[in-house]
Amino acid sequence: MGECWGAGTATFMILGNICTRSCGFCAVATGRPKAVDLKEPERVADAVSLMKVKHCVLTSVDRDDLKDGGAAIWVETINTIREKCPGVTLETLIGDFQGDPELVAKIAAVRPEIVSHNLETVRRLTKQVRIQAKYDRSLSVLKMLKDAGCRTKSGIMLGLGETFAEITESMDDLRNAGVDILTLGQYLQPTPEHLPVKDYIHPDVFAELKQIGLSKGFRYVESGPLVRSSYHAEKHLF
Repeated sequence: MGECWGAGTATFMILGNICTRSCGFCAVATGRPKAVDLKEPERVADAVSLMKVKHCVLTSVDRDDLKDGGAAIWVETINTIREKCPGVTLETLIGDFQGDPELVAKIAAVRPEIVSHNLETVRRLTKQVRIQAKYDRSLSVLKMLKDAGCRTKSGIMLGLGETFAEITESMDDLRNAGVDILTLGQYLQPTPEHLPVKDYIHPDVFAELKQIGLSKGFRYVESGPLVRSSYHAEKHLF
């Protein structure tokens, strides 16, 4: 699955289209995934080449059904893109691999230009928004990546009922984990079955949060109603 965002940037989702988790904000199908497609790395690399992609964002469903969480396919996909498409830069938007240091280290070892893992929401709302995830586990994954020398990125959705103070507290938590790049965007309810929007955040508040984030030491902050994880992704290659 791939989406082209123009200016030579495209996003590809690997490891199938069925997730083992059931987050309250996400419209990706939940259930029992199909067997891993061992030819997927080759096919994704061919698509990157055919589309003449310059900056490739890779993401995936969570595969808690796999012993390695899909890490082997992640590594193979990254390496195959590098072999077939010299010069392409990579951002990998990964899951938490259940906090397993060995699996996180496998992603860090192949050195994507940016490694992203989204916190998604503030601490208080995590159990409701990310049912099978843990706030501190996500921070731990980001810290592992930074300690391994990776350029790190994370994102938070706003409008789920969080307070301004909770947003800035999460910023502090991400900076303490060494995160370099932050995205802040408006949550939109994908279907009536998903979590409702509690607040529509004014653009002026997003602008204020951007300045606060920069003052806290983030190297780059994307903050606005339409911002998503891949928004202006190619600009984060400082």
